[in-house]
Formats: sequence, C-alpha cells, structure tokens
Amino acid sequence: MDTENPKDNSNNNEQEESAEQEEDGAQHASVTINRMLPDRRIDKYLKHRFPDFSRNLIQHLIKEEGVTVNGKAVKCSYQLQPRDKVDIILPPLPTNEIPPEDIPLNIIYEDEYLLVINKQANLIVHPARGNRAGTLVNGLVFYSDSLSQVNGQFRPGIVHRLDRNTTGVIVVAKTDTAHWRLAHQFEYRLTQKVYLAVVHGTMDLDADVISLPMGKHPTAREKFCIRPESGKHAITTYKVQKQYRGYALVQLMPKTGRTHQLRVHMSTIKHPVVADIMYGGKLMTLEQLANGSPLPTPGEPGSELHPDQFVIDRHALHAAELFIRHPISGKQMHLQAPLPNDMDLLISLLNRYRS
Repeated sequence: MDTENPKDNSNNNEQEESAEQEEDGAQHASVTINRMLPDRRIDKYLKHRFPDFSRNLIQHLIKEEGVTVNGKAVKCSYQLQPRDKVDIILPPLPTNEIPPEDIPLNIIYEDEYLLVINKQANLIVHPARGNRAGTLVNGLVFYSDSLSQVNGQFRPGIVHRLDRNTTGVIVVAKTDTAHWRLAHQFEYRLTQKVYLAVVHGTMDLDADVISLPMGKHPTAREKFCIRPESGKHAITTYKVQKQYRGYALVQLMPKTGRTHQLRVHMSTIKHPVVADIMYGGKLMTLEQLANGSPLPTPGEPGSELHPDQFVIDRHALHAAELFIRHPISGKQMHLQAPLPNDMDLLISLLNRYRS
C-alpha cells in the first residue's frame, strides 16, 4: 500500500482503500474522496496524489480509460466530488538502472583505476534520448562492478566521448578519484589526442592549424557548424600523412574538444571526411574507387566486396592515439588503438588504386 502524501494526511481528503500489484508490475489503486478538494480536476489531483508519474502520463491513462470514477470513464477535466471512488491502473515505475549487456569490448589497457577501450563503430557511448540499451555504458556495466559515479547513474565511468561512428581510444574511470583527475586533464587540455582520417580532395598544405569557432546548427538539430559571432573557440591541427588522387590520409590533433569538431573543421576547408554524409562526405563503391582498374582477385584486400558495395559505410575517422598521465601514479601513458578493419581496407585500396 502506498504511503500517504503529507499534504493529503493533513486534510484527510481521501482514503486509499486498496493498492494491488499486477503480474506485469502495474498497480491498481483505489481511492475514495472524503470531502471537497481545493483543486478538483482529476488529472491535477492524481498528479499530486501519485507524484512519481507525469501529468502527461496521467492524462493519457484517463483518455485510455485506465482511470474510472464510480465505475465510469471520465475526462481529464472532471471535477471530483465528495464520496467519489477513483480507480486507477498505474504502469510500473520507470527504472533508473542501466541494464547490463554483454557487448564485446576491445580492451587496450586495464588496472584497478581505469579502463581503456578501442571503441567499435556504430556504438553510442552512453544512454541518451531514449537509447537505454546497446550503448558502451551497458557493456561497461556488464563487464565491471567498479565504475566511477561522478557523471551520474547514466554515465558511469565516462570521462570523455567519441561520436557513435568514430572508432578508437576511449578512457573509462573506475574510481571517483581517477575520474576527477582524468577530467581535470581533459578540461585543461593536458592530454594530446591524435586521430586518423581519410578526407576528400587534394590538400594544398602539408600541415596547418584551423581556428574556427563552433556552435549548434541553427536549423538542423543534430548538426554543428562554424558560428563566427556566437560559437565556442575550436582549434584543430592537421598533418597530411599521404596524398592520393582525390583523397588524403591526414592526422588530426584537436586542441579543443567540441562536438563534431574534426568533421566540421575538415568540411569547412572543403575536405570533408570520407562517407561523412552529414558534413558533405561521400560514400564510394569498390568500382568507383578502382576507377577503371582491375578489381581485386580472390584473396586480395577488397575481394570480398561486390563492385557496387560501399568500401566504408561510416565516416572514416579513428581516434588512434591518446597521451595522458595515469590519474594515480602520474606516469605518462601513450595509448594506441589499431585501425578498424573498414578503415584499414579503405587505406589499402587507396594505396592500390589512388597512389
């Protein structure tokens, strides 16, 4: 049986006659109104009576006839009267727990204070906007009983992030002390991040610094863009590792950590990341990449692809290296993540067809 709300007790406005739990976790509650209420709308009353549930949910239950008064369905605007008997079927309370999932983790380094992972593509780092499952955090909760709680229950251990389809080095804190010290390094730019990307076009310079302020896109909710007047400071250094015909392999070193920074900066200088459709990158098939040259024969890199199959179907960006100090010992750490198979294949085919 639910405990009485203190305000309800003081007024003795209603009496709860029963509260039964259904097999599916739903709860059937029955309340009798004893006297005239100061605010008699049934939706407002039930929101006050059951504060764990939103008013929108309460209104939905009323419209779906999950609420009856004296055995009859009513509208949200119904004015409660003395001796009314209200019956309501409440859904199970929302859980704040992160469900553990056996998601494969490619562990680069681990000790009692931190965990370093080579994140795979198509993996969101933490639950957000209804994504309660299938994230890196779900895999972490399954793997370890010791994760920092500094960022709250939905982001245990998460010190920094990578985009869903960016692969590579990501550091996870196991203790709160390790978390605070690692976060300090990232916040004050005491870390060094090195990414590898395949971009479109012929680079005019072998190296350069991009300093362009960034902010949210004014119309596209998921996108970011250059905002000269209102954007946040954002700096990226790049170095060309190898130039191909129509493409380049570049090393990207962000000084700041804005969301989508590397992708937006490269797109802005007219060299978007390959397959980054959001920011102007293009998908390419094996046949397009070969550009009229003989396709790979069985056993050669790329031979498993159909000529019309995309060589890589996500943006070609990989967090290859990260330099940090160990949060407890203070020892300098150089963390490296090998290239994922799709980027490794892309570079192999560029070497073959576009050198």
